[in-house]
Amino acid sequence: MRPLWLQIQRALPWFLTGFAASALTLFAMAPAYWFTPMVGFYSGHRIELSDASGSLWHGAATLMLAPGGDVGAANRAPAALPGRLSWDTAFWPLWLGRLQVVVQQDNALVHPITLRAHLHRAELDAGSLNLPANWLTGLGSPFNTLDLRGVLRLDWSACRVSDGLAYGQLNLTLDQLGSRVSRVSPLGSYRLRVDLEGRTAALQLSTLHGALLLDGQGQASLNTFNFTGSARAAPGFEQGLAGFLDILGDPRGDGSYSLRTMP
Repeated sequence: MRPLWLQIQRALPWFLTGFAASALTLFAMAPAYWFTPMVGFYSGHRIELSDASGSLWHGAATLMLAPGGDVGAANRAPAALPGRLSWDTAFWPLWLGRLQVVVQQDNALVHPITLRAHLHRAELDAGSLNLPANWLTGLGSPFNTLDLRGVLRLDWSACRVSDGLAYGQLNLTLDQLGSRVSRVSPLGSYRLRVDLEGRTAALQLSTLHGALLLDGQGQASLNTFNFTGSARAAPGFEQGLAGFLDILGDPRGDGSYSLRTMP
């Protein structure tokens, strides 16, 4: 009996290694559509991946922007970003308990970026996205009413999340923005800066140039969103922007309007 037990002891590590490798392979080769719903769940269903193909190793999907809320809500009208988002997952880092994924998008992403993650920390390379402004209609009101035109550029620094705290900086530039409901075109160019400061994010909106002047600042966290902003017409554009300003917010009595924010 003892020689048999010794043989079992010697074989056990190899058996466990083989079992773990097989389980890991089966998990990683599972269809991509098993994992993509997690993106919608963690983004409050504002960002979704649809029409997924491939697996966790090598996959692709269409990036969607949606109004959020419960899945299947009647008022949902998600907007698809042209092109496909694809990913490639490195195999060997998984053995060390680390996830390393290279992500690219054939129309919007300037260059591929790498996401690295392990149990308590995640890091994302700096990168840039070029987006059509009308993609924002997928968020619902008020963007579907404004039907914006122009180019959006999202730039971000190297970002990290550690023990639930996020750090980094994002800059969203809206260039030569226009709208089908405005008599003035283009309205102008704007920048929204977001500083990730651990549990909170500081927001600052500013006007680069244009007939419509926007500014504001605020703070966001997982459970709260506070933003105070204003809009006004540059001198000489008051009449042309009167109706458009009524859509953006409520008049303050000094020629400016308080910006409405999304719920």
